[in-house]
Amino acid sequence: METHRPWTEYTYVAFDTETSGAYPVGADVIEFGAVKWRGGQEVGTYQTLLKPRELLSDFNMSIHGISNEMVAEAPKMAEKIREIRDFLTGAVCMAHHAPFDLGFMALEFETHKLPLPTEPVLCTSLLSRKWIHGSENHKLQTLVKFLNLEGGAAHRALDDARACLQVGMECFRRMGENFTLDQVLKSQGKNLQWSDYSLIRWNNPLVNVLMEAVYQKKDVEIVYEKSASAKAEPRHLTPLGIVRNPDGDYLQAFCLRDHASKRFYLSKIKDAALIY
Repeated sequence: METHRPWTEYTYVAFDTETSGAYPVGADVIEFGAVKWRGGQEVGTYQTLLKPRELLSDFNMSIHGISNEMVAEAPKMAEKIREIRDFLTGAVCMAHHAPFDLGFMALEFETHKLPLPTEPVLCTSLLSRKWIHGSENHKLQTLVKFLNLEGGAAHRALDDARACLQVGMECFRRMGENFTLDQVLKSQGKNLQWSDYSLIRWNNPLVNVLMEAVYQKKDVEIVYEKSASAKAEPRHLTPLGIVRNPDGDYLQAFCLRDHASKRFYLSKIKDAALIY
């Protein structure tokens, strides 16, 4: 996609996911919501609940208010993923804390053998830090209150997607109509591309082992080099999920040695094997 034209000339889709846990591979998307904007107005919406692999925990339900009863008869992702992919086609996507949503949805597209979008991605959390000043913090609901927006139900996908779109449009308004999309992208400070959140097509042998461990609920033993000056050592872990992150890809796992959930950066994992 060319990015040299004014931002007003593009189509945008703000989207949000609600999930059964914090980490891709180990958790599922249980609700997807999106709002499409073109030519100065909202031109379409998409929302669906989705059935997860496992029952939702009480803690998880307390976050988004989606219950096991609500998703018991919901469609599986396989039934909706093509509709979701089609809704995003041709649009610049935006999400609040976009890496979180990109990680989950990129894996879903790859799992269902669909191409990752090639359009650029905006993160309204990053944009708001650049363009919206005076807010206590840059969480979505804080910005909704600070900007007097219609926030709807917090932590429900469609309402959060619409709130994200409004925050994005407020950032655009503060930039001015002559700002090009390229300037918008540069102003967020990080380059976000769908391809950077690939797990399956990344085809990294180490990552493949870790993904298999998460899916099979198997422990792994890794060889971890905590620092260049420290000797690499084995760690016995219960993997929870794999996160691709602009600041460093990592395995989130429960460490049996330290009895704590910790990040293990993939660049420092020298070897990994399933424990049967």
